[in-house]
Amino acid sequence: MRQVQRQEVLSIINGLQQAHGEIRAAMEKKDKTSAETMLAECQEFAIELGEAIEKTEGEGCATISHLEKYCEVLFSVFQELNLCTVEGVSGNANKFYKTLKKYLLRVENSVKNDISICKEVVFFPYKASMWDSLESVYYAAKQDSDCEVYCVPIPYFDLNADHSFGTMHYEGHEYPKNVEIIDWKTYDFEERRPDIVFIHNPYDEWNHVTSVHPRYYAKNLKNYTSCLVYIPYFILKDIERDDPDREYKIDNMKHFCFAPGTIYANKIIVQSEEMRQIYITEYLNEAKQLNIPVTRKELEKRILGIGSPKIDKVLNTRTDDLEIPEQWKEIIRRSDGEHKKIILYNTGVSSLLAHGDKWIDKIEDVLCFFRRNKEELALLWRPHPLIENTLKSMRPELLQRYLAIKDRYIVEDWGIYDNTPELDRAMVISDAYYGDGSSIVQLYQKTGKAIMIQDVDILYGQSGDVCED
Repeated sequence: MRQVQRQEVLSIINGLQQAHGEIRAAMEKKDKTSAETMLAECQEFAIELGEAIEKTEGEGCATISHLEKYCEVLFSVFQELNLCTVEGVSGNANKFYKTLKKYLLRVENSVKNDISICKEVVFFPYKASMWDSLESVYYAAKQDSDCEVYCVPIPYFDLNADHSFGTMHYEGHEYPKNVEIIDWKTYDFEERRPDIVFIHNPYDEWNHVTSVHPRYYAKNLKNYTSCLVYIPYFILKDIERDDPDREYKIDNMKHFCFAPGTIYANKIIVQSEEMRQIYITEYLNEAKQLNIPVTRKELEKRILGIGSPKIDKVLNTRTDDLEIPEQWKEIIRRSDGEHKKIILYNTGVSSLLAHGDKWIDKIEDVLCFFRRNKEELALLWRPHPLIENTLKSMRPELLQRYLAIKDRYIVEDWGIYDNTPELDRAMVISDAYYGDGSSIVQLYQKTGKAIMIQDVDILYGQSGDVCED
């Protein structure tokens, strides 16, 4: 039985107990007709309650037998009351009340002790490429026999330059095969009121590039669950307490600490204890500016620094478990059959917004460099999944140039273009990281492999309209 269902059952039992008091009061007033009517209504409620419990717990549930006994007592009291004289009605009021209370209490205790509680846990991811931020939690919940677990990918929209909703996207078909997907149109969380809801999108209406469907904004979800949990889809660089640039670095990331996801969530899971303290402090600072009442003690209970599922995913993924496309294998193999060194090339949104044309110049230059060295190095280019959405909504003047570079790279087919949701695959098979500084860097560090951050101001002079071998 779900927790919410048990609360409803206990609420009905409490209503029956109040009805007992009203029956006693009617008897004390010698109002035999009203007392008999209320006894009959109690009987009807008890029968309906038994049928509802039987649907979730089955016929063998101990609570059912206690309810049957309670119904027998109700009928017995009704018969005795029917035989009472007018004077006898008030005289038996307290005796009948105690009898009914005794047997209803047995029902209540059985509900609390004999019926196990099953929590309904639902995950609402939106982009399949960000599923790794929830995956290990999902699998852990699936292994818990006391949990009913649902993964419900939700739709999201591109945002136009004027912040209006553009094209809607749904990626429910892109999740791993062993994740059971539930159609968002069929899962009615308003009616089901799940016990725990997990999200990885914190921005909601604050986003400038995409937006999940407004139905799934944190401020709405919070109304239909007793525990909304936010786990970031990204990993940030931990900032040491003795870092001389600590304040500057915190200032650049503090916007992550105060967003709809953190504001409305009952629990916020971040990657480390150090990051937890930053979240708490920056949340308090922002709340104070906005006159939002909150205490450090409250935030210490809400924000937990117990790690990120993204790290679990990378560390637990083995090469043997991966499916490598044949097209990739052809690019990875040298002519002598040996494997080339695979370089994961990551291009991110922050660098795009910061550098614009120079960022695109750098990409073009990097691609030409790796094309010239394709016999020894295999490039695995993995752009941030929101690059093109960001260009459309925030840098539209750069979109066509970027698309031309991307399309040429794909057509020439000398390197790998990875726009799949499987970030862990790219990290596991690659030998080194090159590209923009981003949250992926913090995750890649966990692999122990080499990391090189690109500088958009340094070009090798190999870019242009034509890049020959």
